[in-house]
Amino acid sequence: GDKRGAMDWDTFREERRCAGRPFVVAHRGARLLEPENTLRAFLLALAQGADALETDLRFTADDELILFHDPTLERMTEGAGPVRKHTLAQIQALRTRRPDGGFSDARVPTLAELIKVTGGQTPLLLELKDPLFLQRKYAQILIDVLERGGVLRRSALVSFRFEHVLAVRAVHPDIPIGHITLKNPWPRRDAQLLGPFWPLMFLNPFYTAIAHRRGAIVAPLDPTPEPRLRFYLAWEVDAVLADDPGGVRQRIDALLAKPQR
Repeated sequence: GDKRGAMDWDTFREERRCAGRPFVVAHRGARLLEPENTLRAFLLALAQGADALETDLRFTADDELILFHDPTLERMTEGAGPVRKHTLAQIQALRTRRPDGGFSDARVPTLAELIKVTGGQTPLLLELKDPLFLQRKYAQILIDVLERGGVLRRSALVSFRFEHVLAVRAVHPDIPIGHITLKNPWPRRDAQLLGPFWPLMFLNPFYTAIAHRRGAIVAPLDPTPEPRLRFYLAWEVDAVLADDPGGVRQRIDALLAKPQR
């Protein structure tokens, strides 16, 4: 069962109110310093003060769930070709690419490895990248990994394609789900977590207020939020994404420390 005291998506807004600041969600880990979506990047993000971790889910050829953004291996590893055409062993034999372009021995991790290394205590924002999630078999694989790790309530599933999260929810109705949108300036009703592309928040400055009235969590899609943090604080968003979790956390603390003009 879930250990008490660790934050999950059910208590997120309550905890955010107590904290008096938006939570910082590391976008693919501390990806400006370590290879994105590696355990090293995630652990560094937590050390820098990130409250939650965002990552991307894809399946390998042998149906293992890995943390990987792209459909192909080129950008982030020394390998080539579609992720889905390689086994976990093949993918984990590859070095990953550091932000400076060189290679690192940090491996592409599985979702189970991330849960293990965080002790199941860290809220996870899982972006469903793989169209395979539309199939019940693959939705079930994800639910099994989350249940085994004891993080079902601490994991929120999001996607640009809402049908992906709905397909997983059909297997397990209890999981928190969210929607990322590039074009809808109104919070959708059937999502507990909302990731509007940041310009939409300026189109509709009441976005957060409307979402909060419905009990939803707002985390704008904006991995470089520094220039807009004042607005996010004024709107009382629940969380901000960050490519630089340490820097964003410091900036929020600094803005809250000095009286708002």
